[in-house]
Amino acid sequence: MRIVDTHQHLWDLDLFRYSWLDSLPTLNRSFRMPDYLDAIQGLDVAKSVHLEADVDEPHMLSETQHLLNLADEPDNPLEGIVACGRPEKRDFKSYLDKIIGHRKLKGIRRVLHTQPDELSQSKTFIENVSSLKNYHLSYDICVLDRQLPVAINLVRSCPDVTFILDHCGIPRVKEKVLDPWRKHIAEIAHFPNVNCKISGLVAYADPTSWSAQNLRPYVDHALSCFGWDRVLFGSDWPVCTLSASYKQWVEALHSITRRAGEANQRKLFHDNAIRVYRLA
Repeated sequence: MRIVDTHQHLWDLDLFRYSWLDSLPTLNRSFRMPDYLDAIQGLDVAKSVHLEADVDEPHMLSETQHLLNLADEPDNPLEGIVACGRPEKRDFKSYLDKIIGHRKLKGIRRVLHTQPDELSQSKTFIENVSSLKNYHLSYDICVLDRQLPVAINLVRSCPDVTFILDHCGIPRVKEKVLDPWRKHIAEIAHFPNVNCKISGLVAYADPTSWSAQNLRPYVDHALSCFGWDRVLFGSDWPVCTLSASYKQWVEALHSITRRAGEANQRKLFHDNAIRVYRLA
């Protein structure tokens, strides 16, 4: 199965600071492109999209420029960059003007699951996210399951923006909690401009006992709500390594979706990503 990975991360601690890594010693080291290429060995990863990794704010512009330069190199699969941003700031558009114009810049993300719920509800935040349509950029939503109503309000306020919901809305897989996550996923899926990234689930599972069957209820519900034309595979590497290797996660998702047939799997693992992220 040819793969477009819509959610990979890289971080180089020699270049930039990521304070959130201090509490995660397993991940608190550099993960560079050669590490990613090692992780995907034996898999047909044709293209990838890099998601910003919540770099400390003073490094946002430098990290984005570094990644866009990396995407220009011919020895890696990077075809899209989703850059960090601070839509809550009044100078957000000035920041966009500094990075816009590179053909591989595809979208913006502001990690919200570590922030107060009110952050994304301000008039400034909503207006700035809404303005992304003028730049032909999408917006990746990264919220916890309890914050899905906040995400729904943002989506409702920005009908002309293409949204990608990261990690299926981060359900509590380890605790095997399905509700009210299921209700909120069904609600946000009603908005036609929202896509769902089937990613991150294994990172939130029990690292000692997870299985494909543990993940199935969450995958099946997301697929049922969004359909096969609005779902995208993402590895969430290297965060997925908290519980599984890249290959183990791919194999688990392939197993869960096998009965849907090769055509639908091709949409999930490849075709939808090309369209949603406007990849070459």
